[in-house]
Amino acid sequence: MKTKSLHKQRINVITLGCSKNRVDSEVMMAQLKANDFDVAHEKEEGREVVIINTCGFIDNAKQESIDTILEYAEAKKEGKVEKLYVTGCLSERYKNDLETEIPEVDAFFGTMELPALLKKFDADYKHELVGERFLTTPQHYAYMKISEGCNRTCAFCAIPLMRGKHVSKPIEGILKEAQNLVRGGVKEIMLIAQELTYYGLDLYKERKLAELLHKLADINGLEWIRLHYAYPTKFPLEILDVIRERPNICNYLDIPFQHISDPVLKRMRRGITSAETKELIQTIREKVPGITLRTTLLTGFPQETEEEFNEMLKFVEETKFDRAGVFTYSHEEGTGAFEYEDDIADDVKKKRANEIMDVQQTISAELNQQKIGKEFKVLIDRKESNSFIGRTEGDSPEVDNEVLIPASGLYLRQGDFVNVRITDTEAFDLFGEVVK
Repeated sequence: MKTKSLHKQRINVITLGCSKNRVDSEVMMAQLKANDFDVAHEKEEGREVVIINTCGFIDNAKQESIDTILEYAEAKKEGKVEKLYVTGCLSERYKNDLETEIPEVDAFFGTMELPALLKKFDADYKHELVGERFLTTPQHYAYMKISEGCNRTCAFCAIPLMRGKHVSKPIEGILKEAQNLVRGGVKEIMLIAQELTYYGLDLYKERKLAELLHKLADINGLEWIRLHYAYPTKFPLEILDVIRERPNICNYLDIPFQHISDPVLKRMRRGITSAETKELIQTIREKVPGITLRTTLLTGFPQETEEEFNEMLKFVEETKFDRAGVFTYSHEEGTGAFEYEDDIADDVKKKRANEIMDVQQTISAELNQQKIGKEFKVLIDRKESNSFIGRTEGDSPEVDNEVLIPASGLYLRQGDFVNVRITDTEAFDLFGEVVK
C-alpha cells in the first residue's frame, strides 16, 4: 500500500532583474513558507526544486535569464535538480518559444500567475498573507511596490507588454505592508513601481503619492523613505513639498530622464520637451535644497545623431546629477521603436554610454570632494574585512555611493544609524570616521 510522503521538497528561488522582481520573489517565498515548504533564496546546491524569476527588459537581461535557465536545465539532466520552474517577465513574454526551446523546464508561468505556480506544489494561495514577504534583503531595509504595470507608451520600453496596465495598490494595503516590515526590523523602505508618480490615478481618479507619503511618514520606526522611478512628464510638484517637510522622507529622487534632445524625446514618446525637463530640474532643486538627484539615460536610440548625443552629454555636464546610470538601446519587438531601423552600431552605443559615464565619474568625484570634513547620518549595511559599510541619505542600496568606516576598535551593528565625518573620497565612495 502506497503512503503519501510527508517530505516536502526544498525550493531554491533565483531572482534576476530589478528590485520589482525581487519583491515578487519575496511574496512568492512567503506563500511557499506559509505552506510549510523549506525555501531559500539563491542557494547554489542541495535543493530539489528551482524556481527562476526572470527578467525580459533588454537584450543583456534576457540573455542572463536564458543562460540561467539553461544552466539549471543542465543540472536537471545531471540529476542535481528534480523540478525546474520558470516565472517572471521573460516567461510572460516568450512562454511559447521557451516551452519549445527548453523542454527540460517543467512549467513556465507569467508575471501574474503565482496561484497557478503554487498549485504545482499542491499549495494554497493564502489571501490573508497579502502584504507579507520573506525578505531577501538585509533585515533593516526593504523595497516596497506600490503599483503594478504602466500606462506610459515610451517607444523603447517593453514593460507594458510584460506587466500590463498600471494598477495601484490601495493605500490601506500599502500602509499595512509597511507597518509589518517595520515590526520586522525594517528602518528604510524604497518605494518602487514601473511609474511612481502615476500612483492613485486609476484607483482614486487623482494622483495620491503625496497623501501616501504623508501617511507612510507617520509610521513610528520608519526612519527613511526613498523614492525610485518617478516619471518626469506631468510630475506632481506637491511631492516635493512632502519631501521637504517630512524629515524621514529622504532628500532623494530617482527620476529617469532618458534623453534631452527634443527630436529624440519625441521619437521616444516621452511626452516632455528639453525645456520642460530643465525647468523641472530647476524647480526640484529650488523646492528641496540639497536634494540628491539620480537619473537614467539611454544612448543609441534609433536615428540618434552625433549632435543629439552631444546635446545629452552637455546636459549631463551642466546639470551635474548626483547619480546617473546609462543603458544602451535594445531593439525590442512589440515596442513602438521596433518600427524604426536599429541603425546605431553596438560599439557606437557603448562608446556613447562610456563617454557619459566618464563625465559622470568626474562630476561624482567633484561632488564627493565637497563632502570632506562634513558630517552625515549613515545607515550601516554590513561589515567587510576591516571596514563597516554604510550609506548616507543620498544613497540607495546597490546602485549608489557607499561610506567605508574603519572597523578597528569599533562595534557597529547592521541597521545602526551613526554620525560620520567624511575624511576622504573617491569617485563613487566616501571614507569617514564615527563622530562620538
